[in-house]
Amino acid sequence: QVQLVESGGGLVQAGGSLRLSCTASGRTFSSYAAGWFRQAPGKEREFVACISWSGGRTYYADSVKGRFTISRDNAKNTVFLQMNSLKAEDTAIYYCAAVSTGRVSDLGSFPWLNMDYWGKGTLVTVSS
Repeated sequence: QVQLVESGGGLVQAGGSLRLSCTASGRTFSSYAAGWFRQAPGKEREFVACISWSGGRTYYADSVKGRFTISRDNAKNTVFLQMNSLKAEDTAIYYCAAVSTGRVSDLGSFPWLNMDYWGKGTLVTVSS
């Protein structure tokens, strides 16, 4: 079992920045590809970004490309999401998720996989 706990959410003005963290406990986190999804009020959950087990490959949704950066520190069992140039439409609950690296043929498939583990989410509110 892997437990994922997100942190770093909060209220920020449009144009500002936040960094989210997702810390894993349990099994070796480096065995998992990891990523972030978000769900805005009244909308379905959507993919944001993902990263390979080593951190060497990343993949982003078009809506955040160039503004968000995903990274990881396996020594600390943590995945990060640096969010810059935030917009009101980025307001959502952000969820961390992980899937065994053996199930990821390429990162482009990550958004459509059934995740092995989910965090409970952290709320990001961007005021305009």
